[in-house]
Amino acid sequence: QVQLVESGGGLVQAGGSLSLSCAASGRTFSFSRYSMGWFRQVPGKERDFVAAISRSGGSLYYADSVKGRFTISRDNAKNTVYLQMNSLKPEDTANYYCNAQVGWTRSTWYAANFDSWGQGTQVTVSS
Repeated sequence: QVQLVESGGGLVQAGGSLSLSCAASGRTFSFSRYSMGWFRQVPGKERDFVAAISRSGGSLYYADSVKGRFTISRDNAKNTVYLQMNSLKPEDTANYYCNAQVGWTRSTWYAANFDSWGQGTQVTVSS
């Protein structure tokens, strides 16, 4: 089973930037064999897909709401996936989570497809 530890959240003004990190580990987990993704959740609402990156990093997939503002990347040597968030808006306020899956098909990037999660990292954007 994979352990996921998100970090980098905080409080930022609208228009500002934050960079999130997610360190993945596990006794039998091979990071480079997994696609990685970010999700976010506001209390009382569903956990929504934000961005995903393929195993090699060559393919990227973004939710329409963050296209052009967020950038997902990964470092396979460090077992870490990143989310650079620019031009932040108050509606980006949420707890952000990462996750991993073997497949890459876009239709599989929804929260119910994943069994376990890390604790997430809170991002708050003030207006």
